[in-house]
Amino acid sequence: MRRILLFSGLFLGLGAVLAAFGIGVIGGGSAALAAQPEPWQWTFQPAATPVMENVTQFNNFLLYVVTIITLFVFGLMGYTMWRFRASANPTPSKTSHNTLIEVVWTIIPIVILVVIAVPSFRLLSHVRAIPEAGITVKAVGYQWYWGYEYPDHGGFAFDSLMLEDGERGAQPRLLATDTALVVPVDTNVRLLVTAADVIHSWAMPSFGVKMDAVPGKINEVWFRVNKTGTYYGQCSELCGIRHAFMPIRVEVVSQKKFKAWLKEAQREYGAAFPHTIKLANIETK
Repeated sequence: MRRILLFSGLFLGLGAVLAAFGIGVIGGGSAALAAQPEPWQWTFQPAATPVMENVTQFNNFLLYVVTIITLFVFGLMGYTMWRFRASANPTPSKTSHNTLIEVVWTIIPIVILVVIAVPSFRLLSHVRAIPEAGITVKAVGYQWYWGYEYPDHGGFAFDSLMLEDGERGAQPRLLATDTALVVPVDTNVRLLVTAADVIHSWAMPSFGVKMDAVPGKINEVWFRVNKTGTYYGQCSELCGIRHAFMPIRVEVVSQKKFKAWLKEAQREYGAAFPHTIKLANIETK
């Protein structure tokens, strides 16, 4: 009995220490470049936004908690099988319950859930609170490609189509596109997401962003990329026969390069989409 209570107390103490550590690290993190998934990759892509840094740290914290719980349960099972084996206990115990142990194994899970919930709710609040945006972009899902609009810069729009193997050059297979969503580095980007036909999902793992694109509805999410580079994602909602061929490419560039790209894009795409684009029951010009 005392040994079981000792194990429980040790487990609770370790959980409290890890909780303090986990809650403290949620606000930290360093910049990292994440471009694409790698062969034999076991975990997340390196974080490219503050949100994804926090998601990664919270995931690592939960891994500690799960590991301790697993070791404790297996250790307790092993101890119980050895301590109460038939050869050492020819007359089995007839104990029906133990109030103290029942209270302990009720309180400990409650404490664990609270320890997990506090940083979880803090992270969810951080993700949902959209800060003042430096740029707004609209992503429209089609079967089976993405279209992008820049309402803050004249409303020009263009489509982003997957490149076949003979066209992609050095870009990764099934992730290469003919055009990319271009955004400036160190800038809050407000992303409006919708669809023109069926439900899609705009997902960028290294940004910590995954937002459903629903016909007739505009969802919004935000991200702030802290390092220039090329980032890849994919549609993450089954949307038909070519769902697997609906990649996303985001080019994060310096402010100077973004301004130059804007001028060129306004000339190239401004006249290419002069008509009103109808998205289910939503119209945007």
